[in-house]
Amino acid sequence: MSEADAAPAFPAPPASPGSSAAAPPIDSRSSWAQALLWGFNAAIADGARQIVCMDRDFAHWPLDDAALHRALVGWLRRPQRRLVLLAAHYNELPRLHPRFMTWRRDWVHAITPLAAPEGAAQSLPALLLDDGAVSVQLFDDTHWRGQAHRDRRHAHSLRLQTDALVQRSEPALALNVLGL
Repeated sequence: MSEADAAPAFPAPPASPGSSAAAPPIDSRSSWAQALLWGFNAAIADGARQIVCMDRDFAHWPLDDAALHRALVGWLRRPQRRLVLLAAHYNELPRLHPRFMTWRRDWVHAITPLAAPEGAAQSLPALLLDDGAVSVQLFDDTHWRGQAHRDRRHAHSLRLQTDALVQRSEPALALNVLGL
């Protein structure tokens, strides 16, 4: 299988005037975290029913942010809301985001953690995408370059590219780890 077949390409969003007026620029690690918080808040404010978050390991996501937890609680209490997490692995999540792991226990019915198929796991994009117009995408995790915006056409294009990947993924991140 070639690299082109292994994972979908994630193009830069089209430049459209005014489509990202309220979205923060992404040009550093801290601005990436701020853009993700903006993305969650924008998706919730827009009435999203589903938010999909993708990353190799979620190491640089603000998942332990208390304000994010409060916003997600209000959103998840509404009917038919789903937070989907897709990662190559969740090995470091308990250590890096212990508050998130504890908070997640109460919302396990509305949070779907998935593991990407083996062939696509290492090329997962860093992406937050709702079912409307909100997307936050990191293109370069070395120089922390990306874009966040509200653009329905671009979000739809990203969904077309990522839906198949989500569908091929397996459930992961058990709530309780059993052992002998």
